[in-house]
Amino acid sequence: MAQLRQDYAQFIARQAEIMVIGPEKPAAFADYWKKHDLPFIGLPDPQASVLKLYGQEVNLFKLGRMPAQVIVDKLGVARFAHYGHAMSDIPKNDELLSLLDQLNA
Repeated sequence: MAQLRQDYAQFIARQAEIMVIGPEKPAAFADYWKKHDLPFIGLPDPQASVLKLYGQEVNLFKLGRMPAQVIVDKLGVARFAHYGHAMSDIPKNDELLSLLDQLNA
């Protein structure tokens, strides 16, 4: 999430909002957001209902939920999805920003 915070202004400049969805309970999620002063939206999803809708993988041998990044357009259509195979398998911000530029063109 530090990567997303670093370039948050660039996402906003492209008319994009970042939303992080996690399986934690609301109180734990709120504490984390407050402690780290994150500028984007955090949505606790302790039942993993939203995460399941987007097909996020759970792999207990790799410490739980694998990272997933989805770009959803203003009409609610998923235009890009990346499902990580390891905790470090996350697209670079430059790649996501470039995709947003293409979608906004």
